[in-house]
This record gives sequence, C-alpha cells and structure tokens, in this order.
Amino acid sequence: MKQGTGIAMGLIAVALATGGGYWLGHMGAVSAPQGGAVATAGAVGATVNAAKAEKKLLYYRNPMGLPDTSPTPKKDPMGMDYIAVFAGGADEEPLATNQIKISTEKIQKLGVRLESAQLRALDKTVRAGGRIEPDERRLFTIASKFEGYVERLHVNVTGQPVAKGQPLFEVYSPELVSAQREYAIAVQGVDALKEAGGQAQAGMKQLAESTLQRLRNWDISDEQIKSLAKTGATQRTLTFRSPASGIVMEKKAVQGMRFMPGEMLYQVADLSAVWVVADVFEQDIGLVKTGAKAKVKINAYPDKEFTGTVTYVYPTLKPETRTVPVRVELANPGLLLKPAMFAQVELAVSAKAKVVTVPLSAVIDSGTRQIVLISLGEGRFEARPVKLGSRSDSHVEVLDGIKDGEPVVVAANFLIDAESNLKAAVGGFGDSGKTAATPAAAASTSAPKLAGHQAEGTVDGIDLKEGTITLNHGPVASLKWPAMTMEFKAANASLLKDLKAGARIAVDFVERAQGEWVITSVKSAPAGKAAAASGAHAGH
Repeated sequence: MKQGTGIAMGLIAVALATGGGYWLGHMGAVSAPQGGAVATAGAVGATVNAAKAEKKLLYYRNPMGLPDTSPTPKKDPMGMDYIAVFAGGADEEPLATNQIKISTEKIQKLGVRLESAQLRALDKTVRAGGRIEPDERRLFTIASKFEGYVERLHVNVTGQPVAKGQPLFEVYSPELVSAQREYAIAVQGVDALKEAGGQAQAGMKQLAESTLQRLRNWDISDEQIKSLAKTGATQRTLTFRSPASGIVMEKKAVQGMRFMPGEMLYQVADLSAVWVVADVFEQDIGLVKTGAKAKVKINAYPDKEFTGTVTYVYPTLKPETRTVPVRVELANPGLLLKPAMFAQVELAVSAKAKVVTVPLSAVIDSGTRQIVLISLGEGRFEARPVKLGSRSDSHVEVLDGIKDGEPVVVAANFLIDAESNLKAAVGGFGDSGKTAATPAAAASTSAPKLAGHQAEGTVDGIDLKEGTITLNHGPVASLKWPAMTMEFKAANASLLKDLKAGARIAVDFVERAQGEWVITSVKSAPAGKAAAASGAHAGH
C-alpha cells in the first residue's frame, strides 16, 4: 500500500513538473517582447560598464578646477563630488605640463595663425637719436700771443659768414710796437755794418733774426714784415685775419677791451661738413662698425634724407642712458644742418650667416623667460621656452628651443594663453625642462577654461570699484555645482551699472583663469525664490 502511494505521488510530481514547464514556457512566449527589452537593456548596460572598465581610471580632479587631485572619490569643502579622469578620454586625456589643447572651433574663433620657423639672414636697422655738431677739425680759434687792446672790429656779430683771409679786428700793443722798432733798427744796423768786421756784422745779423722770429711767433704776416724791413716804419696796430672760410661761432672781442696772451677773441667754424653724434643703445653697439653707411633725418627737413659714414665709435658708455656715442660724418650742402639740431640716425646692419628665426609676434615674454607656442596638430600646442639672439624689425633669432621648419603660433597666441590657462602650463616647467607631467597639471590643462555656463540667482552685493558682484545662485548643472553664494568678476563695468542688491538675474559666465569666474552677460530673471546658498564661496 505504501509502495503504491509512493508511485502515485511520483506520477503526480512528474505531471506537475511537465505542466508547470509548459505554463512557464507559454508565459515566456507571451512575455517575449517585454522580456526581450529587459535583456537588451541589460546588454547595453553591460556594454557601457565594459567600455568604462576598459578605460583606466587615472585620478579624481577638483570640480572647481583647482590644482587638487585624489586617487579615491571624495568631496570638496562645499560638498561637490570630485570628477573622475580616465585615460584615453577625448577631452580628459592628460597632457604634458607644457602642452595645451583647444577645440578646432575655438581655434577658428580665436584667429590662430601659424608660420614655420625659417633660416634667414637677419638684417636689422639700428635706430638712434643724435645731434648735429661742428667738425672739430674745422673749428678755428683766433687768440693773441701778446698783450694788447682791441682797436677796431671788422666783424662785429656772431653768426656772420667770413672768408679765408678776411680781416676780423685790429689790435694795438706796446710790445708789438717795441718789437717792430727793434727789428727795424737791427735791419738798419746790418746794412750799416756791411763794411765792418765780421764779428760785429754777425752780431747784428743775429739780433735782426731773433727779432724777426719774435714777430713771426706773434703771427705777424710776411707782407707786414717785408714792409717793415723796407720802410722801417712801425705800424701802431696789427690786423688779425680769418684762418678759414666759415661762420663766426663766438665773438668775445669788444672794441676797446684789453686782452691777455692766449685769450680767445673769435671762433670760426667751417660748416661745409658736420658730424652727427648718435647715442646707440648698449645692446646694439656690437652691430655698429666703422665705414658703415648711415641715413640721417632731420625734423626741420622731413622731406630730405642725408647720407653719411660712421667714422668712429667712442670708447666710453654713458651710464645714465646706457648708450655709446657714435660719430657719423656727412656733407652739409647749403648749410642746412645747424649745430645742436636733433637728428634721427638709421644704420643698416647685415647678418653674416643665416640663422633660425621666428616672427616677433610669436614670442610671449614673461620678463624672466621667453616662450613660443609650437603647433603639434589636432588642436594641441606645446609651450616651449626659447633662448633668443639678435632681432630685426620683424623677426628674432632663436639660439635654442626651436628647429627650422617647426610651425609656431604667430597670431592669437595671447588669446590661447587666456583660453587654455597657459600660465598654469608654463608654471610646470622645471629649470632643466625635465619636469614630469603631474595629474594636477594634466587636469588643469585638459579642463576647458572658457566654456560658457549659466546661472540664476539674487544679487547680494556689488563692488563697482573692484568690478565684482556677489551672487546667491542656484545649482549649475554644467559644472555640477550646488546652490551657493560666490563672487564673480564682471567682464566690463557696464554690466554692473544698472544692478542693485536683491535683484533677480540670469547670468552667463566663463572661467577666464584658474578659479577666476567672469560674468559675460546679465539679464533679468523671473521673480521667484532665491536659491539657497550652501555656504559663502569667494575668490573663483
């Protein structure tokens, strides 16, 4: 009996299993569309997870763009989650500390222009300010070698042109009259002692010659001496004549005045040729050579250009101006060039060999180092330090850092600096250029800096002097920010002039530099409840 019961129970179990399987199979067939959808969604989720798993997690970066990273998930002091950075991400791929990346669209908007570094002979024009000066070799001073008095003036004004041999003035001197008489007596004595003994005649000749030499030493002309020897009549005055043709630059002689030996009475300058003494800056003096041609322009004659030759580079430097005087000689037709006129000098300097050069606009000079942006293609740029040499009007020599043919940014490089926070990238350079890329630097360079964001909030305060506004705004989805109160800078003062505390506004803003948030537009927002801030937040 018990055995029959067991067999019966086994048959019932088999039947139930068969019926249950059929029922389940039927239900599965009826629910196939829904079950299929679930299976498909699960497959997609698995694919996404697998794709994420394929990317290697590098680190978590600060959501506010600050140089702070973490190997594990965490929150910042305001409760915002750190952002995961994966290897191989299009926008999040870590870059070297001296590299930056910008989208093609932004490159076009910025107007970036490239030019290849080239080998060229770096011709340069050295420009210097100067002044017209008389040729020192053409300056003549008229001074007496004996004591006397100015008896008469023939040239009595400064600036009067004179010819060579023209009488300037007449002088009276008791010494001159006495010397003339001594010579006349000595000449007469020589004639009288022609028949006398040799010793007496020789002594008289010696006296006559010494007196004649004395007159000649006083610049008495041969004509006057001959007349004195012939007639024996002494002249009361002596006429001084101009030693050269030129202009009277100085006249100290006054009629009736007494003068002493060696005292300057007139100065005459021949201005048919003049000097230009140009003050060349210290960094350019090595390029200036004697014999080089120079172009001289004078403010008084803007339509004229004079040509001269560099004849001397002075051996001294003026410490006040850090310049070295350079002498340029040039002709002065028509006496157009006046002493003390201001002159502008241009010296064309030719390079001896070709060197690697880039346009001057390609160099970003921070004051302590010079940097050039190299295009690596696909929106990538490398900020490379360079060592510069001589310059021309448009190009500069690169001694180290760039090779011939490398494409450099020659336009909009400063905009790229602002767009991609180049200062942070450059700050990662080591003195030897071997500093390795760090996650913080990679996050700083990979994060887009000028992407636009929007927020709505209530004005808490306005500082017109500093150009800032404190805004109590709601959440910002594009940055994953919660509601908070923080300070923004205004792109221009006009954005703040009509705002008042308590106003409800909608703003567009960007991150101009690391942690510096700038409002670019302001609009009125519908009245409503202001977003509650999670805490004061300033300085971004």
